[in-house]
Amino acid sequence: MQQTEELCAAAKNAVREAGGIILEHWHKPRTIRFKGRIDLVTATDLAVEEFLRNALKRILPDAVFLGEETSPDASLGKWTWILDPVDGTTNFAHGLPFVATSLGLWHDGKVVAGIVNNPVMGECFWAVRGAGAWRQCGGSDAAPVRLGVTTTGSLADALVATGFPYSVAEESGDVLAWLKNSLEQCRGVRRYGAAALDLAYLAAGHYDIFYERGLKPWDTAAGWLLVEEAGGRVTAFDGRSAYAFDPLGILATNGVLHGAAAGLLAV
Repeated sequence: MQQTEELCAAAKNAVREAGGIILEHWHKPRTIRFKGRIDLVTATDLAVEEFLRNALKRILPDAVFLGEETSPDASLGKWTWILDPVDGTTNFAHGLPFVATSLGLWHDGKVVAGIVNNPVMGECFWAVRGAGAWRQCGGSDAAPVRLGVTTTGSLADALVATGFPYSVAEESGDVLAWLKNSLEQCRGVRRYGAAALDLAYLAAGHYDIFYERGLKPWDTAAGWLLVEEAGGRVTAFDGRSAYAFDPLGILATNGVLHGAAAGLLAV
């Protein structure tokens, strides 16, 4: 674990430094192109990914790199960095502050470290397998706080987070059915448009349930570990099958509500 903690600490410093690029670009005009009808990429995504590829190569030279913008089809190796340079690119393009860099470290078949950094809001989350999940608000000198999921035991008291896939026009029937169940049976639903932050906020106890279809490994790698290290549970939509970066869906909860949450998605 010591090696992983040292790697996470070095990577966290690099991710925080990369956050300076996001802040530098925050008040400048956006250079945007489209990967799909509603799937954006900005010059900031590319700049952050390039910076981190170089920095992470120095930290762990033998690692494979799976990055959303420059190597989305890479296979997972013994050691793999899994990076979304700007999760919430649409938010970034519209000046909304729910924007984060998400970085997971994969080793021997599992995520062993994860970092989610939102430089605009001054929040950095991280986890090392077996060592808990943490949040630091403000600068790197601020005291970190250990995270824990909620103990909410009733759907009626649960706050749900979700997102919509880029294929939402083709899947609107299922998306609306899940949303209808959540709205009718839970306290409320939030949609911030950055899955990495949704998972981090669930780990921090702000949400009780998160579900979404169509996500990629770089969207969920870090947040998956954050939730588990904070005491929560992550599976496929059925609530039983192990989550394995399945684009058909991720379900994350405080654990207590997992079976009931899976029922919301059984349509």
